Order: sequence, then structure tokens, then C-alpha cells
Amino acid sequence: MASINEEYITQYIRELTPRRSELLSQLEEYANRENVPIVEPEVAQLIKTLVTINKPRRVLEVGTAIGYSAILMGESMKGDWHITTLERDQKMIDLALYNILKAGFSDKIKVIEGDARETFPHLSSNYDFIFIDAAKGHYLEFFNYAANLLNPGGIILSDNVLYKGMVATDKLVVRRKRTIVNRLREYLNHINSIEGFTSAVIPIGDGVAITYKD
Repeated sequence: MASINEEYITQYIRELTPRRSELLSQLEEYANRENVPIVEPEVAQLIKTLVTINKPRRVLEVGTAIGYSAILMGESMKGDWHITTLERDQKMIDLALYNILKAGFSDKIKVIEGDARETFPHLSSNYDFIFIDAAKGHYLEFFNYAANLLNPGGIILSDNVLYKGMVATDKLVVRRKRTIVNRLREYLNHINSIEGFTSAVIPIGDGVAITYKD
């Protein structure tokens, strides 16, 4: 797990953050051991807080991985709710389905296999909360699909938008990451200027953006 903040700030925030459930803690250990990217603890707590405030009934996630974030959101939701999550890696899908079963959410969380750029156009439901945590170079494309599916008063949360700090300064940019950095900059410029939406970029974890649909 990485953070763009000073280590002492990150450590302090993580010490304040309540411990996740036993299953989520196990998934954190697995992700750390197997080098599987999941959200950082402080971002997980932000997601939990936003879901608690927003009280969504329908959630869309772009990038399932091992199911960590979907389960995290599920644990924070009440009443009649459903999560649809998109993933292209079959190994991740198998792991996610197993973890979702362990969480008792098999009837609540649906995993759709395939590249999000191909599966997104086939979605027709409207959502109250959308979490984007997939290929960083395609965030703008994902957002444009998501914006049309988001209900008024809904939230789009995007992870890793500052990308190891490179998005904020050219001094940190690695040549082979230049395209991703440029696309993330374009993405952040877009969500902060598009009419009908209000966004904020928050420097926790690897940088997150919260976008509210008016």
C-alpha cells in the first residue's frame, strides 16, 4: 500500500482508523502478501463514510480485484441494496466470488466479467454511487459512461488520481508513466470544470476525487 502523504501523517491517520471486519482484515493481509492492489485503509474509511452518508441503494464499481471494496461497501449498506462490479481478470473474479460468498453477499454483489470499456455500454441501470478503481489511463472514458448512469445527488469516487504524486508535479514523472499522468491530469481538469457536477480532489492514499452530480 502506498500513500502520497508524509509517512508520519499517513501513519497517524491509519492509527485513528477503526479496524475493519475480520474478513476485510484477512483480505488486507492477502493483498499485502500477494501484491494485489486494494484501497489504502484511510481510503477504505472514506468509502465507508461516504456510503453511510449517501445511503445508496444501487452501487457500481469499476475494478473488482479480490472483492475488497465491494465487500467493504456492502458491510456499510442497509436495506434493499445491490452492487454491480466490473472486472476483466478471471483470476481476480474467481477470488472475488469466493470472498463475496464468505461475506454472505452472493445475492447482493454481482460481478460482470470483461473489460469495462466493453461492458460499460451494456449497463442500463441507474446508480447512486459509483467507484472507479481500474485502468487509470481510461478514467475519463469510464467517467463519461458513469456520469450518464448516475442519479442526481449521486457520487462518483475515483481512486489513485494523483498517481504517486506524479500528477501534481513533473519532477516526479517517470517517462514510461507519462501517458497515464497526462490522461489523469486531463481527467481531473474535466471533472472540475464540467457543468452539473461538483468535484474535490483529496490527497489521501494515492489521491482520490469525489464528484457530486447536481
